Amino acid sequence: MPIKPKKRSLTLKGHRTSVSLEDKFWEEFCKIAYRKKMSVNELASQLDSTRKLNSASLASLIRNLVLVDLLNRLEDI
Repeated sequence: MPIKPKKRSLTLKGHRTSVSLEDKFWEEFCKIAYRKKMSVNELASQLDSTRKLNSASLASLIRNLVLVDLLNRLEDI
C-alpha cells in the first residue's frame, strides 16, 4: 500500500509555506518540537535557516531530523 505525502502548512519567519510529508514523519516531527518546547513553526524555521541555496528541501531536512532523533533515542535504551 503506497504511503503518499500530505501537504502541511507552516509559517517560517512570517511567511506561509507548505511541506509534503508522510503522516508518520509529521507526527514524529511534532513530537520533537514538543520535547524541545518549541512550536512546529519554530522548529521548521530553525531547520530552514540551516539550508543553503539549492540544498536539501525542507521536507528532507525534517525527515533527516526525525531519523537522527529516533536513532539517538534508540542508543539511549
